[in-house]
Amino acid sequence: MTPLPSNKLQEAFSSRLTGSQQKAVFHLDGPLLVIAGPGSGKTRVITFRIAALIDSGVPPYNICAITFTNKAADEMRQRAVALGASGGAHISTFHSLCVRILRRYAAFAGVNPNFSIYDDSDQLKCIKQAIADCGFDTANFPPARMLDAISTLKNKLIDDDTFKHQADDFFSKTLSKIYLRYQQILKDLNALDFDDLLMDAAFLLEKHSEVRADLGNRFKFLLIDEYQDTNHAQYRIAKALASAHNNICATGDPDQSIYRWRGADIRNILDFERDWPNTLVVRLEENFRSTPGILEVADRLIAHNHSRKEKRLIVTMPSAGRVAIEQYEDEAAEALGIAENIEKLVAEGVTLGKIAVFYRVNAQSRALEEVFIRSKIPYQIVRGVEFYNRKEIRDVLAYLKVFVNPADRVALLRIINTPARGIGKTTIDKLQNFAARRNIGLYEALKHISNILSISKTTAAKLIAFLTMIEGFKKQVPLDIGDSPDIKSKIENRKFSVASLAELVFSESGLEQSLAAEGAEGKDAIANIESLISAAARYDQETENPSLVDYLQRISLFSDVDAYDTSAERVALMTLHSAKGLEFDNVFIVGVEDGLLPHERSVDFDDETEEERRLFFVGITRAKTNLCITFAKYRQIRGQLLRTVPSQFLFELGLSFSESTRSVVPESCFLGPEQGTHFQSEKESFVSSCLGGEKNYKSSIINHKLSPRFHRGDIVVHKKFGIGTVKDFADMGENSVVTVAFNTGQTKSLHLKFAKLVKI
Repeated sequence: MTPLPSNKLQEAFSSRLTGSQQKAVFHLDGPLLVIAGPGSGKTRVITFRIAALIDSGVPPYNICAITFTNKAADEMRQRAVALGASGGAHISTFHSLCVRILRRYAAFAGVNPNFSIYDDSDQLKCIKQAIADCGFDTANFPPARMLDAISTLKNKLIDDDTFKHQADDFFSKTLSKIYLRYQQILKDLNALDFDDLLMDAAFLLEKHSEVRADLGNRFKFLLIDEYQDTNHAQYRIAKALASAHNNICATGDPDQSIYRWRGADIRNILDFERDWPNTLVVRLEENFRSTPGILEVADRLIAHNHSRKEKRLIVTMPSAGRVAIEQYEDEAAEALGIAENIEKLVAEGVTLGKIAVFYRVNAQSRALEEVFIRSKIPYQIVRGVEFYNRKEIRDVLAYLKVFVNPADRVALLRIINTPARGIGKTTIDKLQNFAARRNIGLYEALKHISNILSISKTTAAKLIAFLTMIEGFKKQVPLDIGDSPDIKSKIENRKFSVASLAELVFSESGLEQSLAAEGAEGKDAIANIESLISAAARYDQETENPSLVDYLQRISLFSDVDAYDTSAERVALMTLHSAKGLEFDNVFIVGVEDGLLPHERSVDFDDETEEERRLFFVGITRAKTNLCITFAKYRQIRGQLLRTVPSQFLFELGLSFSESTRSVVPESCFLGPEQGTHFQSEKESFVSSCLGGEKNYKSSIINHKLSPRFHRGDIVVHKKFGIGTVKDFADMGENSVVTVAFNTGQTKSLHLKFAKLVKI
């Protein structure tokens, strides 16, 4: 049994923790499940728990804390150090942990320790090659769909060989062939994709008892944040790591499980007590973030879900701010209204960095950006991975990848003639054919260039010069030292700089000169590369032992949220998924309409509708003081102006409704300390008669169906969407709306005036 922390630490922590938080922090041995509502201090519990373990005599080296983003891991690490917890505890994302495990136990895992990690773009190239190699057409077997299917299999820990024996229909057998070829391509390139990191680590732990015992002895205390977002592979990894000691602490909230589309399984947290008998369950219900009005609507909304663990959000903040729902004519008016509301907030002294706008899909940002630019409102789109997808950035990173993993043909082909050095496609084809005949890698083939007689001496000299340059760069890269403390202690004085190497590559490879010759466009690219070098310099400064392998790993696992600049005085625009884990004083949630939120793909499935409701719940609970929810009467969708229907979620918030004659920018509707809640919209019968919520909303639609032109069950044809079945029809004259479930799987609410439906 681990001894309790010192009395001094317990006294110090008791004054800084609630009773439920203390219960979680000081439960040291055995399984612990912390059900943590939004804004309840779960990160505080994890970091205080790390400090309590260390104070109890647990070496930091024996503690492993896992979360889901690099930003969250960095914050957790900084907080632990601020509490006096000495460095040494492993705090990282699941993927980063798996990379470390696979590199350290590469021989057991059947991989080379210097493997590359392929991002979406690299994976797409490989899957296209796999489809072509198998003799299939990408038109019939779209690469993105094949990757999604393979990703789903990997997350379920079904490898290519296992799936080959399971495939029993035409599509599955075809997918099996593509899957097998895709995995062989990755192996030839000494590369793993994101899902391989989890799948291979899970198999490694389950198949090799000595590895499992070694890591179980290393990580004697396992703390997992956001447990509701774990997929099956992550679940199995956690179970294997904690199987020897049962010291697993999982924190999370079933009401915030929003990643089902990427394999997250809410059952992992709902069934935690079944998996780990004698679990202590602690509920963190006090909310230290949001005002009472925000928590009230959040509680009412999420109560409509069934797959959850019962809890309530306890108010600790004073009454302030407002909850508003606003209707606009279309998305342009919606964006204009939000811009005007932001300008009012700024006039009241609110800084732009404390304002965020959330939406369900990225396409919704377009109208907002246009208005913000015209209104001169500074903003940042939290979609940071796009920076690393810029051509010039990928060029520099490709050089760095080749230094670590010369077998990475994708990276090598990218840089062999970048910048242009007179090595054309014909030469590259000859080089690849030679490599294929000799069964060697492309980089190895460069070393035998004199044996390729079909390549002229002039071109061969260019290839030799390129190879010599790369070999010179490679000498600047020390071997990665892994995470063994014994090895680290022998090379304490070694300090490698990723930024210096990147700067050297930029200047010596010819990239800088080539971009400088491109004029204004080249200047922008140079500025981007300089930003990359600056970011690498920050990595060098903040990392005890920087290495190129570790740096590239971080870049590969970079997420949108990691790019969010909290210090920038700009309004943040992001999807609801990206908003997870963040908080803002003032939040706008736009486009809360059927088909957007809940998304059209979820409307026919209760479990998916529940996830959409959880997504809305997450967005609402990011707000600290002011929350404004908007929807539009009309919205351009795929080039068509469609009549919208307010989301069912609006009526689940428990708000009362009243009329407003304002049509474009309505007066603010609010939930204040005294005033109550008002829903202000246009004077329109099917909305304004909604006094009392969802029940009356539905009846108001029914009352207006005096002479419907369509009936539920009618079979119709749409020029673009094909054949479908009518699910609902709201007869409102020229504003009539018909909801159709199309055979493609899409459900659309269409403005009858523009839809031109034909009844069969």
